[in-house]
Amino acid sequence: MRDIIQMACGECKRRNYSTTKNKKKTTERLELSKYCRFCRKHTPHKEQK
Repeated sequence: MRDIIQMACGECKRRNYSTTKNKKKTTERLELSKYCRFCRKHTPHKEQK
């Protein structure tokens, strides 16, 4: 039941990370603070389609 999702930077909108999540248990979109190599700093990354 785990699906692969893409994480995109909140500032430059580039997709940097891929991860998995259980869509039955967590229905809302993920938002994590991750390092963006294009912005060269930690930024909030949101789940994309």
